[in-house]
Amino acid sequence: MEYRTLGRSGLKVSTLTLGTMTFGGTGPFAAVGNSDLTEAKRMIDMCIDAGINLIDTANVYSNGLSEEIIGEALGGKRKNDVLIASKARMRIGGGPNDEGLSRHHLIRECEKSLKRLKTDVIDIYFVHQWDGLTPVEETVAALDTLVGQGKVRYIGCSNWSGWQVMKALSISDSRHQQRFVTQQIHYTLEAREAEYELLPISVDQGLGVLVWSPLAGGLLSGKYRRDSPTARQLAGWSEPPIRDEDRLWRIVDVLVEIGKARGVSAAQVALAWLLGRPAVSSLVIGARNDTQLKDNLAAAALELNAEERQRLDAVSRPPLLYPYWHQQLTAKDRFGPADMVLDRSVI
Repeated sequence: MEYRTLGRSGLKVSTLTLGTMTFGGTGPFAAVGNSDLTEAKRMIDMCIDAGINLIDTANVYSNGLSEEIIGEALGGKRKNDVLIASKARMRIGGGPNDEGLSRHHLIRECEKSLKRLKTDVIDIYFVHQWDGLTPVEETVAALDTLVGQGKVRYIGCSNWSGWQVMKALSISDSRHQQRFVTQQIHYTLEAREAEYELLPISVDQGLGVLVWSPLAGGLLSGKYRRDSPTARQLAGWSEPPIRDEDRLWRIVDVLVEIGKARGVSAAQVALAWLLGRPAVSSLVIGARNDTQLKDNLAAAALELNAEERQRLDAVSRPPLLYPYWHQQLTAKDRFGPADMVLDRSVI
């Protein structure tokens, strides 16, 4: 297992992270998975044995049950340097202050998460989506307070747009308060929009990147092909949205072809491609069973060659959006297509 520093921090995280949205499986999360405590313990042990040192969760996953299961499953393993990331922002109750990024909600939910996780500190605490009502200054100050109190070690944001990330970083810098060290984003061969702003921002501002649902909810695993909907879709789970199905299946075709030639799964190829992208620190992988998890873990050792990467880049290249098409025409060595931005100009 490779370990990478998380952005400009000194924290080293494994290139694969165990995602626990499947733990508990109550409410809408039942469509994703429903691992109980016994299964969770087994998966956590498999991941630790493989070298994974980061577990990702959120207070909203099965309404806190995911965190409770992690707290029970880890037990003494917490002493073995297992890092925990959690999140807050989503609605977690029926009251007027049971959602958002206010000081009240963030500090209260952090303290609840600590109790469920049976720990004194959360290693990485994410603000889980933007809150357009709470001033960003209040959110940044609340996160700074949590770090100062020793309840949180590092902070990050998840599912924010580029301008939102930069606004928060500017406030943190101007007020000498804790700044984000990482983002958690959706980024796959099928969904490369992050290459236009979020990844260049990560490179420029020294943010690590954790990728959630790196197999697009199983769509890039190779298990599903044209005219075969995924289990999540059948259960009513709509993330991630697919806007060009023909392009998706062309990508899957190439993944399967490369996987067969290398003697590995299409899923491993998709994960290996992500691990070679700029700023990416770790991929948050989850699984419904041990077989899926074991296959995903093997991706940490797979390295694609230049020709394989070129094939995947060509079949998955996103449309050129404004202002990048204009900048490409006026200065081809600056901010052209997304892969030019990342591979030639910034890196």
